[in-house]
Amino acid sequence: MKNKNNPLKGLKAFLILWSTQGLSALGSSMTSFALVIWTYQQQGSALTTAGLTVCSYAPYVLLSIFAGSLADRWDKKKTMVLCDLFAALTTVAVLVLLQTGRLEIWHLYGINTLNGLMNTLQQPAGEVAVTRLTPKEQVQRVAGLRSLSSSLVTLLSPILATAMLTLLGLEAVIAFDLVTCAAAVGSLLLFIRIPEGQAAEKTDLLQSAREGLRWLGGHRGVLDMILFLAAINLIASVYNATLPAMVLSRPGGGEAELGILQTFTGVANLAGSLLVTLLPAPKSRVRVICNSLLFSMSTENLMLALGRQAGVWYAGAVLGWLFIPVMNTNLDALLRLHIPVELQGRVYAARNTLQFFTIPMGYLLGGWLVDKVCEPYMAGLTADAVLVRLLGSGKGSGAALLFLIIAAAGVLVCLVFRRDKHLWKLEEE
Repeated sequence: MKNKNNPLKGLKAFLILWSTQGLSALGSSMTSFALVIWTYQQQGSALTTAGLTVCSYAPYVLLSIFAGSLADRWDKKKTMVLCDLFAALTTVAVLVLLQTGRLEIWHLYGINTLNGLMNTLQQPAGEVAVTRLTPKEQVQRVAGLRSLSSSLVTLLSPILATAMLTLLGLEAVIAFDLVTCAAAVGSLLLFIRIPEGQAAEKTDLLQSAREGLRWLGGHRGVLDMILFLAAINLIASVYNATLPAMVLSRPGGGEAELGILQTFTGVANLAGSLLVTLLPAPKSRVRVICNSLLFSMSTENLMLALGRQAGVWYAGAVLGWLFIPVMNTNLDALLRLHIPVELQGRVYAARNTLQFFTIPMGYLLGGWLVDKVCEPYMAGLTADAVLVRLLGSGKGSGAALLFLIIAAAGVLVCLVFRRDKHLWKLEEE
């Protein structure tokens, strides 16, 4: 009876992997945040700091579709260990260059590109490892725990990195990153055994990539769900590119308000993760995913557009992000239950390419729309124009206009995909 009522039954190996990899992710995120601040202090350019993210993300978007086939045929544990060790070596390189006074921006671009490549290889291997360590009856709880750790990293990394950077310097942040990476590698080597399934046939990478795409093509429900999230990611990336431009420019905004808003986002993520970890699996995961995104898209963007005070923006952040962990958890469980484990590396790799390629597009589109379209348009309106009365005037009003546009776009995307019959067929399988 004791074992039957144990909510974490069968999850010992997963919990070790989850906790140590989550700690390592916190260290890596803190280093990334601190290096963004360092880069901005050196150059004073938002475009230069954005280049760090582009370099990290480009290999992931371009090569994920091939990485899955390697993850399916390679030993998952060895892949994760080697990728962690490589990341540690690049972090040591940053530390040495920093201490010798030779660290330059192009060094970080190159290092971020290499780390992005390692993450491209590690991510599908880690996804398969989690599946193999998770009993089917614990899929919902595991998805919730992963969402919880992701939320904690989002919440804690800017706070801890800023405090450590101010008190101890960049070297201390990097040292913390190395310690957490060592803990992750050590636990993988000493305490975790990842069951290996049947080895994938060693076909060429193009054929393996086609296999992942072919499986998605034959399972329209999963494919349409991925396309749904790709459209949402495009809108969310426009949001991310627009947010600083509005909050830093509007009356009542500023750097402190932007930081507080991001803190409210992290708190909402954490609350949502705790909620979904405690709740039982829903009867309809598809309904939860669609409704969570519809609520998020129709609240925060609208409140950011129409709000003139920071308190309204903070409330919008809470409403917009509270149910995102609920959506992510049910999406994660839905994919794990539908994609055969022996194909998950290839299919997840194809998923990553299709679902996430819209993110860099959204960042570029958002910046261009704010600077070249929305701000000039609002500046040319008279004081009695409807949009000026609705959104205000001056710098930042164009960003508010863009939030109004993406609020409508987000709601439209959610309503269109809610009518997709292939999504609802996932509930029947």
